[in-house]
This record gives sequence, C-alpha cells and structure tokens, in this order.
Amino acid sequence: MGVLLYCAPMEGVTGAAFRRAHAAVFGGITKYYAPFFSPTREHVMPPRVKRELLPANNPGFTLVPQLLCRDADDFIWAAQTIFDMGYTEVNFNLGCPSGTVAAKGKGSGFLACPDELDRFFERVFSALPGRHISVKTRLGVESEDEFPRLLEIYSRYPIYELTVHARVRRDMYKLPVRLDSYALAHERISAPLCYNGDVFTCERAEEICRRFPKTGALMLGRGLIADPALARELSGGGRASREELRRFHDLVYSGCARDFGNANVTVPRMKELWSYLRFSFADCPKEYKRLAKSRRPEEYLDAAQDILSNIELAPGGCYKEG
Repeated sequence: MGVLLYCAPMEGVTGAAFRRAHAAVFGGITKYYAPFFSPTREHVMPPRVKRELLPANNPGFTLVPQLLCRDADDFIWAAQTIFDMGYTEVNFNLGCPSGTVAAKGKGSGFLACPDELDRFFERVFSALPGRHISVKTRLGVESEDEFPRLLEIYSRYPIYELTVHARVRRDMYKLPVRLDSYALAHERISAPLCYNGDVFTCERAEEICRRFPKTGALMLGRGLIADPALARELSGGGRASREELRRFHDLVYSGCARDFGNANVTVPRMKELWSYLRFSFADCPKEYKRLAKSRRPEEYLDAAQDILSNIELAPGGCYKEG
C-alpha cells in the first residue's frame, strides 16, 4: 500500500510501553502519535508527561507529541518545549469528542468557535515560523455543514499535515463516518492529508485510498489495537501469530511496570488494552470476564495467559462495535 500508516493517540492505551512493544514486534507504522498533553497557565510539564515524551523512552521510531489547549500562548510554550526536546513535529488536537474536554472548548469543542480558532492559528504560526505543526480535526461539532468554514481557515495557514476524523463531535465514535464530507478536504486542502476513522480491515483501507487518491496517510486507532499486525498486513505482510501476541503483551506489561514503577498501576492499563486486543481472539466471554474482574497482578497475569495460550485466534480478528 502506497500510503503512510500512523498510530492514533489513544489515552490509556498507546503510551510509551505500547509504542515500544508494537514497534519491536509488529512495526509497519511510520509515526506514532502520543496521547495529548494539555498545558496549563503555569507552563510546567508534569513528570508523567516528561516520562512519556522522553526520547530515551521512545527509541527506534518516530513519535509526534500532541497538544490539546485553547490558549495560543499555552500552545506556543508547550510546542517550543517539545521542539527543544528534539522533536520536529507537534500535533494540535481538534478531534477529541470527550464531553469533559469539549465542555471546556478544547479538542473538537474548539470547532464551535471558528473565528477564535482563526485567531489562534494566526498567533501560533506567527510565533513559530517554519515549525512543523500538524492538525487533527473533526468535521464540526453538531453538523458537517460546519466543515467548509473550517477548511477555509485551515487553508490559510502552513499546516504541516491535516488529519481528518470523518465524524462530527456529536457522532462520538458510534455513528458511521461521513465520507462525502471528507471528500471536501480531499478537494480543497493543499496540505498533506491523512484520513482517520473506522479503518479496521485491509479492504476498508484500500477502499479509502481508491476513492481519495490524494490521501497520503491513514491513521489507525481501534483497528490497530484490536489487530496489532494491521499495519503490517496493509503492507502485504502476515497476520499476528500467537507467539507474537504473547510477546507483544509481555513487553507492554513489563514496560508499563517499569515506567510506572508499580505493577498494581499496570493492571488497569492492561485491561484497557484488552478491551480492544480481545478481538484478535475467538469469542471467550468467560475468560475475558475473569480478566476484566482481576485486581492483583498475579490474578491478571493468570487470566491473560489463559487467553493468550488457550483461546483460538479469530479468523478475521478486527475491531467490532458493541
């Protein structure tokens, strides 16, 4: 497949331990996007964010930090701090549909104020000339009719790359993607374009690329977590084997335990991963329920190894709603 493949930022799932493990076992990803950092007026980067973004914790692959905020000065400070760490690209999150985020006018909530967003971009790009600032957006807040106005704004600035999640904020992740509206970006945006939204199979990826040939990249989220070999498959490689899934799991677990210094903190993060990874296996309600109810690390590991060792791999193995 002739497009670049990106790993979407998913809070609580695609942290540094996940990225290291995925790159080591499966690969196929051009860029991993870090879950967003939301800077505050204090202009201090919390230790957990420093740990996640420390280049030494992200070796051997390209990482793009992501920022979520509404104040241009906060963005400029945080972006410059990230560039000073050695990164060459910063991504601005205008896509998060979370109610708590949108209620503060951040993420996709910022799309409700296009004039303010325009002023934000003017300030940011004036303060950071020549820097690679990419944007991830939705089509709007309530209606895809909002998207043409947003595209007018995006077209006026030197956005390094525009990733479009083809839904509005109120769709969350449940309603179908709106490909006819994505077509507007395909027609009107001169910046490099990345598509995001429900790419769960090779067939779907090929459909998007055929219909929208100017799309230079696909951002994989839930589909990649449910089937960690998806990027490899899109490049003509094979599906994940049981041995690879076991090694991947064990690397994520040990990496989280090391990064957080506490196996008890690791368990809930691993269960979040399993809410997607379970689709790589045949239906196993009893075994998965035992894993979901585990509390102590030894309970969790016993339940996880039961699935990894004894449950058949799913023939299709892709993410499914519900």
